[in-house]
Amino acid sequence: MAGSSIRILVVDDFEPFRRIVASMFQKQPELQIICEVSDGLEAVQKAKELQPDLILLDIGLPKLHGIEAGRRIRKVSPTSLILFVSLESSADVVQEALNSGAQGYVIKSDVGSELLTALNAVLRGETFVSSRLAGQDFTGASVIRAPEGIRRSRVSPPLSQQNIETTRRHKVGFYSDDRGLLDDLSQFIGAALKAGNTAIVVATESHRDSVLPRLQAHGVDIGAAIEQGRYIALDAADTLSALMLNDMPDPARFFKLLGDLIVTAAESTKKEQARVAIFGECAHLLWARGNEEAVELERVGNQLINSYDVDILCGYSLGAVHGGMDSQTFHRICAQHSAVYSRREERSG
Repeated sequence: MAGSSIRILVVDDFEPFRRIVASMFQKQPELQIICEVSDGLEAVQKAKELQPDLILLDIGLPKLHGIEAGRRIRKVSPTSLILFVSLESSADVVQEALNSGAQGYVIKSDVGSELLTALNAVLRGETFVSSRLAGQDFTGASVIRAPEGIRRSRVSPPLSQQNIETTRRHKVGFYSDDRGLLDDLSQFIGAALKAGNTAIVVATESHRDSVLPRLQAHGVDIGAAIEQGRYIALDAADTLSALMLNDMPDPARFFKLLGDLIVTAAESTKKEQARVAIFGECAHLLWARGNEEAVELERVGNQLINSYDVDILCGYSLGAVHGGMDSQTFHRICAQHSAVYSRREERSG
């Protein structure tokens, strides 16, 4: 980029996410992370001290809320471009973030496919908003143009389409009631079966029973799919028990059991390049029992993605557990997935 670099301050209280950003920038020599901080007050201090070209700013920060931090940064470092990167997808919050003086807003679950595109946009002096917020009318956003030397630079293109598809294959849904979960489950599994692929559902008994008529209503001949071996349903509690060793989930057992099932399911279809759709609630059951190893189970799910042609949707029934999910656990689970679906109360992050 013409001999200069874009100096970036990364502000996020979730250290694994900061590692994700750093790894994305490793192949972009023009992007230089000059500092990482984890709270809003320190973000304002470092922005004043370092005067970065660009600031990646979370919203749900300790000590000082991200949007208020953005307002203060605008005063102490007026030439710094601000790009919010947050779990929050509420249109009102996005509008407030843009009104604080930011040039863009990326939803965290879309970072893999959109962050570099967003960087290019704000460096051109444009305002960027995540594609899943398309159709929303955001007004009144401040447009701070990048310094001339920075504007002439261009970050390398984002991931190729093939890699984008890969990063979107492990998704998670958080649900406040069964209706939302069953809607997404039937759509996810139904699409796979109607395309001639196979499906594995590892769910509670009530969810396994309830999804069958919904699949039938979606035009899926579920009886034929079961007979052909293209639809395999397992009890989540029984499966989880088979994966446990000394009261802890064993990654080797998980990988062996699911790997064998995937091979069996794939052999049941006549398609040359068959894919297997997997819906699972084992991690939810672990979390509901207070076992933090639910996150480890999600990590092993990513290993399945790298080894087999599978698409995974993990379901968490937040409404079934008193007190719901704390913010730290929510962030840790989201970090293991490429996309997040949330039918729940609004949560900042």
